[in-house]
Amino acid sequence: MIVTGTRTTGLRAVDSPAPIQVLGAQALSRVGQPDLIQGLAQTIPSFTAEAFGGDTANLTLTARLRGLSPNHTLVLVNGKRRHPTANLHVLGGPYQGAASADLSLIPVAAIDHVEVLQDGAAAQYGTDAIAGVVNIILKDKSAGGMLEGTAGQYYKGDGETGAVSANFGAPIGPNGFINLTGEIRFHDFSQRGGADQRISDVDGNLLPGTPAEWVNIPGYPRVNRILGDAQQTINSVFYNAGYDVGAVQLYSFGSFAYRRAEAYENFRVPSRVVASPVLGVPGTYGDPDAIVFAPLGFSPKEALRETDYAATVGAKGEVAGWTWDLGTTYGRDINDIYTRNSANASLFVDTHFTPTEFYDGTFKSTQWTTNLDLTREFEVGLAAPLNVAFGGEYRRDTYSITSGDAASIYKEGGQSYPGFQPTDAGSHERENYALYLDLATSPIENLKVDVAGRYEHYNDFGDTTVGKLTARYDFTPMFALRGTVSTGFRAPTMAESFYSATNVSPDSAFVQLPPNSEAATLLGFEPLKPEKSENLSFGLVAHPATNLSITLDAYQIKVKRRIIGTGALLGQDGTTIISQAVLDAIAAHGNVLDPSVSFVGATLFTNGADTRTRGVELMVTYRSDLDDYGTIDWSLAGNYNKTTLTDIAPVPAALVGGIGALLSPTAISDLTTASPKAKVTAGAFWAMGKWQVNVRETIYGPVTEVVSPDGTGGGPDAVESHIGTTGITDVDVAYHVTENIKVAVGANNLFNKKPPKMAQFAPDGGLADGSNVYDAPLTISPWGINGGYYYTKLTYSF
Repeated sequence: MIVTGTRTTGLRAVDSPAPIQVLGAQALSRVGQPDLIQGLAQTIPSFTAEAFGGDTANLTLTARLRGLSPNHTLVLVNGKRRHPTANLHVLGGPYQGAASADLSLIPVAAIDHVEVLQDGAAAQYGTDAIAGVVNIILKDKSAGGMLEGTAGQYYKGDGETGAVSANFGAPIGPNGFINLTGEIRFHDFSQRGGADQRISDVDGNLLPGTPAEWVNIPGYPRVNRILGDAQQTINSVFYNAGYDVGAVQLYSFGSFAYRRAEAYENFRVPSRVVASPVLGVPGTYGDPDAIVFAPLGFSPKEALRETDYAATVGAKGEVAGWTWDLGTTYGRDINDIYTRNSANASLFVDTHFTPTEFYDGTFKSTQWTTNLDLTREFEVGLAAPLNVAFGGEYRRDTYSITSGDAASIYKEGGQSYPGFQPTDAGSHERENYALYLDLATSPIENLKVDVAGRYEHYNDFGDTTVGKLTARYDFTPMFALRGTVSTGFRAPTMAESFYSATNVSPDSAFVQLPPNSEAATLLGFEPLKPEKSENLSFGLVAHPATNLSITLDAYQIKVKRRIIGTGALLGQDGTTIISQAVLDAIAAHGNVLDPSVSFVGATLFTNGADTRTRGVELMVTYRSDLDDYGTIDWSLAGNYNKTTLTDIAPVPAALVGGIGALLSPTAISDLTTASPKAKVTAGAFWAMGKWQVNVRETIYGPVTEVVSPDGTGGGPDAVESHIGTTGITDVDVAYHVTENIKVAVGANNLFNKKPPKMAQFAPDGGLADGSNVYDAPLTISPWGINGGYYYTKLTYSF
């Protein structure tokens, strides 16, 4: 039975008018890495996980559905909206702008099953539900439980991973229950960069003219560790509880999670220049009169201390034939950001002192949502009762940035990640109210029809009304057709509207301007407007034989005024002024940049394009009964997806002549070609007696991204980085030692497939992030950048 995408009770997934996949706890547990994102990405073909993120994005990776933005997928827990992360994905890439709910903070051990609605559902659930809905249903058992431990690492010997989780249920009096889950999870650094081309050639030989002592840099020649996984530890606790008081059920569920994470930034070579206050001439970090703690350069780290919690309380029951549910949910995410093992060169020059660790500031986001839902069936003389559902929602969102400490914001701040300036800081809030009506019935035998409408009022954007019509006709018990037409609406996230910071690499500095700011207005940009969407889908459901199920759905999603990140708006290249308007806007916003960088510019989010996404999804399942040799559950799932830009906003008048187009070739490729065009997963789960074997083969279609040596996303030296069609094999073998104890071993990416290497550019051609290392994997790889991962798992059930 499903509860997602319908207000009708008792509906099975196989009978749903809309495409929906249900993943049980056992399916999620057969994925090696203990992360919900990985569990979904390896089992749902339209769900793609992020492999690598820039700066703080590498500390909270995300995922997306149907090739759209992560912000286009709504995440629910027990049918209630899950609050978003405060850590915005700022830097370019296919996941730019992501500020959705953090799935990695939800332990798999707490989950009973996951319902994934692959259909537009904004009329049913409100903003965000354009690509679909992920509804996580928590365990509600009042007895029994499990203890589980897992350990693994990449074939290369790094990325060591360990997790210990526990789940148990207990009764509360005669009519209640509580189900508790706790997890401790650790994942260590990985490194996938090769020789640093600033100091050596591809074979690791020191470059001519480079000081001989540089061979003593730790890790030489692979000194730049930016390309790899972050190190992180996540401690989390979840609970789910309920108590029946007569005809009313009281319920509550919630979570607490704490994450400590660190990611390497670009290595600063020993020749990184600062002005020596003693000699009065340029010196280096290795100069005894300069910064003595780094005679051989240094590797800054970006660090995160995250506290996340949420709680829902409510009551539901039945009165006068109406089923009702009244609940309220509050969630909060706090991210304290630090730069470690770094220095503020200007501060040292001016004061002869610099700290090596900086507090850069804090992101905070909250969300408070209250819902009232009422449902009742009426006999109206049709083939089935008319199910009437209506209700309302109140939601309040806040987002804030706190400025960093004095050293982090002194002039250019600490190397690799400056603190947030007072002009970046601020606190913002939004309120919205919604009313919805949903009518579902069968006008005639075998025809299901569901009509939904939703009205929303935002205190900053005004009113909107969206609708949805869904229908399914069962010609026979073995064959049905279904289709949906809907409109959607997505308000910009608070982070998209108000985030502001300075993003740097060893030779560039770009200011992320908030679109709702005076500086953005100087460049001719307007405050963000809501996106609007249109969703069409048509499909079939077939059961041509016993134990065989087939679904095939085609879809089209149009998004107007889509919120995207601009390409790099270059203000200065070396000593050449490209756009004085960009430099003026940066100055007006109060940002002071590193004087030694070559490239200076700005970026921001804007309603920059209209897009059209078309695709097809296939799901086939079959069970074979082998008698004494057990059973095999076969599955074949596939997704074909293509996004096209149908319109691009014009360049603002203030930038005409300074930039050629609003979106660079890189930004366009991130929207259209940087996700796999096709993804097909074939699986077989064999169970016999005490043995279980799960084999999965996932074929990823091609992905392409345009890259340039200076990181601006275009220019005559830009090239296409391409990953061809690739098959990835996963295997999991489990044995029940006793009725209660199970041991499993397995591997993700069994044959250690690795993505191709990114394009290389000469050091004097400019340095895009990561392009200063040879043999660096393409970070747009849909199956990751680290190669094979092997693991073992021990589970005790009681």
